[in-house]
This record gives sequence, C-alpha cells and structure tokens, in this order.
Amino acid sequence: MWVVKIGGSLSHDPALREWLTQLWEVGGGRVVIVPGGGDFADTVRQYQREWRFNDVAAHNMCLLAMAQYAILMQGVLPELVLASNEQRIRRALRDGRVAVWVPTELMRVTPDPMTNWDTTSDSLAAWLSATLNAERLMVVKSCAVDAGTPLEALASNGVIDPRFLSYVKEANYVVELFNKSDVALMRDRLLNMPVV
Repeated sequence: MWVVKIGGSLSHDPALREWLTQLWEVGGGRVVIVPGGGDFADTVRQYQREWRFNDVAAHNMCLLAMAQYAILMQGVLPELVLASNEQRIRRALRDGRVAVWVPTELMRVTPDPMTNWDTTSDSLAAWLSATLNAERLMVVKSCAVDAGTPLEALASNGVIDPRFLSYVKEANYVVELFNKSDVALMRDRLLNMPVV
C-alpha cells in the first residue's frame, strides 16, 4: 500500500485532476490519498490571527480543512472513496478502490504533539503511513523538488513542515517528494509496484 499526499497548493491547479485520474486508474486497491489543507487551512490561520483562539481549535479546524479538500477531490473524481479511519481505508482497498483520507478522527480536546502549526498535513500523512504500515509515502508539491534533496534541506526551506523529519526518522517505508509535473513518474512507479 502507498500513501500519496497531494498538497493543498494543487487545489486550483489543473494537475490535480490528472493526479487523481492516474491514481484511480493504476492505484485501485493500493493507494490512499491524503489531502493537504490548502486555502481552507490558510483561512484557519487568518481566523486564528483575528480571534486569537488556541492551537487545539486551529488543529481541529485544519482537519476539517483537509476534509473539505478530500470532498473536493471526490467531487472531481466520484470513484474515489472517502474514508475517515483505518477500517474504512482498508475496506476501500479490499474493494479495489482508491481511498481518500478524511482525518476528522484526529480531532482533539486537549493539546498533544499534533496540535500546532509545525505539524501540517505532511506530518499527518507520515503518521498515517506508519499507522497503516505503508510501503511508500509520496508527497506531491506544486513547487520544484529536486530528486535527492535531503529532507532536512526541504524542511529548512519550508517545503515540508518542521515536524515531518521526526515522523519519518525511523520510518519503515520509502519517502519520496514529487513535483506536480511528475505524474507520469508516479504512474510508472505504481505500474511497476509488486502486487502483494
């Protein structure tokens, strides 16, 4: 199983439809998509600055932002299956479908290591990859990502969030970052993925 995190920066980009279509065509039964927060999460930042509510509230609102992007994805490609927990994700994969994670079960009442702005959907995708015992985490960004760039450099440049490194430090899955134009490369990787 592969987890593919699609950045919120693609939410207004025609490349989004191509990524979703290709993942659906070649990833059925093997792919879980994690949506970013995009504009929806940016709006949470604005409201927090205005109303000065705590990071737990902001975290919960950002999970809903990711849920909105997930619903947008399914709206673009109705064959995708929205799944809010591991059981539903695994059921969708058993049915040969592609799941889109709706992370509302991570909503919190009290602060924990996830409830801060250093932990974004990138880190949540890494957390989900570990939870699902995924083989690979592919993170799709709209910015240029040079193959082989160390994750530390990407974190210091703000391409991935600061907590991402701690989530993947001891990962038993492969971590790769892709540019939005790398859809053919992703398709090739999936087509050559051994079926387990």
